[in-house]
Amino acid sequence: MSTYKNQLSFAQEKDQNDPLRKYREEFYFPTFHEKEVVYFTGNSLGLQPKRTQSYIQKELDDWAKWGVEGHFHANNPWFSYHELLTSKAAKVVGALDKEVVITHSLTTNLHLLMVSFYRPTKKRYKILCEAKAFPSDQYALESQVKFHGYEPDDAIIEIAPRAGEHLIRLEDILTTIERNKDEISLIMIGGMNYYTGQLFDMKTITEAGHKIGAIVGFDLAHAAGNVELNLHDWGVDFAAWCTYKYMNSSPGGVSGMFVHERHANDASLPRFAGWWGHNKDVRFKMEKGFVPMEGAEGWQLSNAPILGMAAHLASLDIFDEVGMKAISKKRNDLTAYLEFIIEEVSKASSKAEFEIITPSNPDERGAQLSILAHGQGKALFDIMSELGVVADWREPNVIRIAPAPLYNSYEDVWRFGQILAEAIQ
Repeated sequence: MSTYKNQLSFAQEKDQNDPLRKYREEFYFPTFHEKEVVYFTGNSLGLQPKRTQSYIQKELDDWAKWGVEGHFHANNPWFSYHELLTSKAAKVVGALDKEVVITHSLTTNLHLLMVSFYRPTKKRYKILCEAKAFPSDQYALESQVKFHGYEPDDAIIEIAPRAGEHLIRLEDILTTIERNKDEISLIMIGGMNYYTGQLFDMKTITEAGHKIGAIVGFDLAHAAGNVELNLHDWGVDFAAWCTYKYMNSSPGGVSGMFVHERHANDASLPRFAGWWGHNKDVRFKMEKGFVPMEGAEGWQLSNAPILGMAAHLASLDIFDEVGMKAISKKRNDLTAYLEFIIEEVSKASSKAEFEIITPSNPDERGAQLSILAHGQGKALFDIMSELGVVADWREPNVIRIAPAPLYNSYEDVWRFGQILAEAIQ
């Protein structure tokens, strides 16, 4: 970090040498504030790509022209529209095309996957997850175990940080897996914790889970489009992710689903079926008897939400142009510069001490830094908002900031430091 400088000229020089700098112009920045905002909340909702409107308008025009016939005669026929997204999404998460489908919403997909992969027995019925998982995951797991007749306090094993620590140690995850090896049916963890920004070692966790005979799945809401993933090579059984955070695909946009190829043709897996997951060659014969499509597509339920998928395709095309390696390279540097700036402001202040609870190791984090502002708290966050920072407050006492490499700049980071210093005063 000694190579960084808390200077506007330094930040501007970094931006001039940034190979991704032109993509900042591909996005709309919010205009609600009297000042130009520092938008550091792509971990909650990514900015709108400027091309999104034309992608959606194309489908609106075809809807106007074709009506129902657009399913087969639109420029991009709606019958197979989701297939336009598959290969590009698969690259983002490190999967084979047949292992990925874009459909539904995140928690819906998690439930559908757990119907298939949480198959408790009298002896092996427990689910292992991280403590302080995102609430939707907590509620999904609670309702799944109750659906099977178990009590959450008994059937759900939560791994928490040690006393006085903020992060969950990998060794504690592995020890807990081994300690409960005869009872764990499913390991279902957020690949990146929403609160701390900690990125878990999914490869090692998957291997440990499989060693004891458990199924392993991940919620990748904060990881997809943020960090490089290799779901296929890691052997993960299933995963799901939203697309509206780092993947900039509209509020509440469609979700991605991954099912490893070893499960691709297993028609014996229980599932809640719908006609869009049925063999598409005979789908319109309207016959009884569900025959799933091969791969992740077999978990689809209903017709594709075309307008939401068009918004996602607009963003995916940008990801396809840039690639996750280039995104990750800038993310590491941009986040490290943000860490440096925060520490510089903290050292210069007598009124606040900032503690970054996100791991300092770039291999254990993405774009997000979670900050504890000792002696300040929510009041500081509110002042920062008034001064033009769009960030994120999470109870009880964390400010989350996430510079997205596709549209945030080094000057954004420097400006954030200036506003943070002003807000403290």
